[in-house]
Amino acid sequence: MRIITALALLALSTAPALAGAAEAKSCAASLDANGQTIFNAALPQVAPGADLKAVVTTTTKSLVSSGQVPMSAARPAAMAAGQCLKLAMQ
Repeated sequence: MRIITALALLALSTAPALAGAAEAKSCAASLDANGQTIFNAALPQVAPGADLKAVVTTTTKSLVSSGQVPMSAARPAAMAAGQCLKLAMQ
């Protein structure tokens, strides 16, 4: 009986995290290609308590340096991706 209770509590505790990830991915689907590139590169680093601005900034600079995101599109794409990534933190 304890195992069933523990599994039920575990399932309930992960539900909000899954909801946040689902909302974030839904939001990211509306981003342009540059925003999606930033979102996908930064998502693995996003966790509760992470400094979202630092994660997005570092990721975007790296993508610009490697030529994956043009410098002219970096700021608006990063800001849009950041809004979607914020949902993943919830």
